[in-house]
Amino acid sequence: MAISALPPDTDADIARVTEALAMITPRWNMRVLLALSGPPQRYSELAAKVSWLQSGQLHPKLKSLCDAGLVERTEHTARHVTYGRTERGEALLPVLPVIVTWAEEHLETADRPLPAIEQIEDSLTLLTRRHAASILWVLKTRQDVGAMALARIVMPSSDWTNIYPPLRQLVADGLVDTEGNGRPYRLSAAGDGLGPVLGALSAWSAGQPLSQAAQHPVWGHTQAQPAPKSWVSSQPRSVPAALPQTRTLETSPAWHNRDLFSHATPARPKAALPAGGPRR
Repeated sequence: MAISALPPDTDADIARVTEALAMITPRWNMRVLLALSGPPQRYSELAAKVSWLQSGQLHPKLKSLCDAGLVERTEHTARHVTYGRTERGEALLPVLPVIVTWAEEHLETADRPLPAIEQIEDSLTLLTRRHAASILWVLKTRQDVGAMALARIVMPSSDWTNIYPPLRQLVADGLVDTEGNGRPYRLSAAGDGLGPVLGALSAWSAGQPLSQAAQHPVWGHTQAQPAPKSWVSSQPRSVPAALPQTRTLETSPAWHNRDLFSHATPARPKAALPAGGPRR
């Protein structure tokens, strides 16, 4: 059943990306997945790598990742159970440096050095805002769109004024721009810059090679936009992890366990949002 007034193929594409984001965005999911580098590991081995997780938190994370098809649980004997990444989980890894590349260019400067894993987590949080994917898709294809017209496409069965909360959030996040009340909405430079990220997520969620991201019918091309707004950073998270700096979609990054727990981080652009902006 269609969830918007968009063409069925586009609607299905958005639904797949939204589902993919729901799999990987929950807190610690990506860190657990990255900790499963190398051969399959026993629960105790993995728990030692993610020791910041409190007792009882790791098992639900593993279950959700297994349910999502990203991790495989193998029961060798009743007392010998191992966990490892599936092919689908491995295929996700080259998407992560694409997210880091976008974050390096468009996320505002934090008050401390942030490792790549936090950039990924913050970026994914922005993309999982309610109706964010649909709104971004429409604005990419139709450019300047009024709120009422946008609502009729994104949420045709709801009161059109319900479009305003997600729109305001996306404006505050710096992904969407408008010149004021009653004026059309458009993608900011940061929103338009999400093309490689959303194209890669679309390809991965459809089971296609990431090289297909550049041919995505909506996100395969970028366009010049005004300078993006930015947002303030959240409080530090414990035990940050860094990812290798890989820039291409075609080449899989070399994921090393030592990188996972490194505190190194790339430089971030200097920008600031007035007080009261959203926190990552």
